Amino acid sequence: MSSSFDLPDGLVAVVKRDCATCELVAPLLAELAAADEPFVAFTQDDPTFPADADWVIDDIELGVSWHHDIETVPTLIKVTAGGETERIVGWDKARWQDFLGDRWKTIETVAAALPEFRPGCGSISVDPDKTAALAVKYDNASLASRRVEFAAAEDDIEAMFDRGWSDGLPLVPPTEARVMAMLEGTSRAGAEVVAIVPPNLAEATVEKVAINAVMAGCRPEYLPVVIAGLEAICTDEFNMHGVLATTMSVGPVFVVNGPIRHEIGMNSGINVLGHGNRANSTIGRAVQLVVRNVGGGAPGGVDRSTQGNPGKLGLCFAEDEEGSFWTSYAEERGFDPSVSTVTAYCGEGPRIIIDQLSRTPESLTRLLAKAMLATNSPRMAIGMDAMFVISPEHMARYRDADWDKARFREVLDEELMIDADSIQRGREGMAEGFPELPEGTRVPKFNPKTGLQIVHAGGPAGLFSSVIGGWLTGEGGSVPVTKEVRP
Repeated sequence: MSSSFDLPDGLVAVVKRDCATCELVAPLLAELAAADEPFVAFTQDDPTFPADADWVIDDIELGVSWHHDIETVPTLIKVTAGGETERIVGWDKARWQDFLGDRWKTIETVAAALPEFRPGCGSISVDPDKTAALAVKYDNASLASRRVEFAAAEDDIEAMFDRGWSDGLPLVPPTEARVMAMLEGTSRAGAEVVAIVPPNLAEATVEKVAINAVMAGCRPEYLPVVIAGLEAICTDEFNMHGVLATTMSVGPVFVVNGPIRHEIGMNSGINVLGHGNRANSTIGRAVQLVVRNVGGGAPGGVDRSTQGNPGKLGLCFAEDEEGSFWTSYAEERGFDPSVSTVTAYCGEGPRIIIDQLSRTPESLTRLLAKAMLATNSPRMAIGMDAMFVISPEHMARYRDADWDKARFREVLDEELMIDADSIQRGREGMAEGFPELPEGTRVPKFNPKTGLQIVHAGGPAGLFSSVIGGWLTGEGGSVPVTKEVRP
């Protein structure tokens, strides 16, 4: 079916006056137009350029340029039976002669006075200041989501609060232009279903994820990471429905590994678990907004967390792989360092562990274990796990002593073994505790199947690390899930 943006058969040029190369070839175009064979020129910025004539067609609205992917002017296109067969850009005398064939004779005399080569200029249709508006104007039918119109007197930010879309912080209005720009961050189709999101088991398409990524403040290049994070939590293993429904104050914690960390400028150093980095701050938030706005997982509904924690707004950070001499978190989970990944771990808020005096790995490991024994509760063991975020200065103790991660785990695991009778219910006047076991039984603090998750991150100075307590593991609980970041 034809449209107003179809090209006529024959030879078609696309030009603009604000282009020195287009000015250079303008006399050639006039010669081609004067010949008997079909020729038209579409002009992007001046309807009288390259001539005030009926063969010059106004494309100031850039519809033809947009629909035919004009990136450089001048562009010459051959059209046969309504379809493009060939194109060239810029001015190259030898290429033009080959491209025009017998028609070269029409312009040969004028072309003789021109230089051999001149590069073209950027098409107005690919001007960064115009692409978003052009996408909305000519391609917005590709967006399937329902449009919500705000009254002229409404404040966009307040209107989104009023409609319950917000996590409590201001949102970026997801205009058509912003959503289409966000979708440029992935090669995946907007209609592709990324995940079935609990608790309502609603389909989240790439487009729906993009809308929430806009609201969260993401840049388009973050979108693949957001998608991978959503894929990770919407698995039976992670059990996002259970994470929402529990009264424990836990939520998804996202760890990013691989080249994508640098590509999108993530923070793995100073204040790594805090604010200040756009990617870190918005990626986890975008995933949480999808759970809220698509899956229906808002606080007070299925989300029954007794107290919550600030990380439930969205806790996402990158591992400092380059600063560590240990195997990275993603490598431990079976991924090559060249692959970008996101791991979702169910955790509470970070808790600081201070050791400013240990100068040997043995001393530091004992202190770390003592601190970790209180994770979740000093009277609980086996059923929970934890994530240990080790700082560079603490890591230095193990580097100096040439302790690899396996040795650290072995020694730490031994330090985290507990005499079960010391934490039994009723001991030391505390009702909370472990069920009675045979005397002399020793139990591990953390679930041996999932173990302690170890990640290296933080600023170069400061003898402080962190532990992020986990939730129930195993059946009915949550285990970490890693997904590859796809473009």
